[in-house]
Amino acid sequence: MPRLWRVRPTLCQNAGVDLLNKFPIISDQVTKAELGVVLAELQKVLQARTIGDVVELGCYVGTTSLFLQRLLHGVNKTLHVYDSFQGLPAKTAADQSAIGTQYVAGELAATKAQFIANFRKARLPLPVMHKGWFSELKPADLPVNICFAYLDGDFYDSIKDSLALVWPRLSPGATIVVDDYQHDALPGTRKAVDEWLKLHPASLRVQQSLAIIRPK
Repeated sequence: MPRLWRVRPTLCQNAGVDLLNKFPIISDQVTKAELGVVLAELQKVLQARTIGDVVELGCYVGTTSLFLQRLLHGVNKTLHVYDSFQGLPAKTAADQSAIGTQYVAGELAATKAQFIANFRKARLPLPVMHKGWFSELKPADLPVNICFAYLDGDFYDSIKDSLALVWPRLSPGATIVVDDYQHDALPGTRKAVDEWLKLHPASLRVQQSLAIIRPK
């Protein structure tokens, strides 16, 4: 039987904007404009009553996770987050960029304890946390049904692995948002998405630096 859930009555049309105006962004890895797009796309899924839970692959210190959890308040859906908590993996040839030399293995490392502390400080319930490299994750580590997936893996292999994990679990009407699609310092993200789209029936819309993907 499909999972029953309810939409919070106060989930107004501008709920994401209201949250961004009320709460701080705790890192510089995502902009207010980008977060606005992510929350607007999640809100569309919630209003459409799409079956499934929410996943975020690549959560760092929890900047986006906090806002996803806030928007999910009062909705019978679970947020799952995935991260190695060891920073970036090693680059492949697809990730090389003359302006991306700062993105090296181990960069952007944040501990699981830091992530938890940020949720405690915000007085929000913790999401379901999964520690490990995306290549190590198994299908059983993901919800049976996914309504919304936010992928922030930065590099080619991480995005390729993330797409392969979430695609079989997407519910009809689900949405994938990929960060850094238009980020010249992280060319592997776009390469992974473009290759994947050639093999899967889905539409692509680009807003800010984000790729918004909807299965057909």
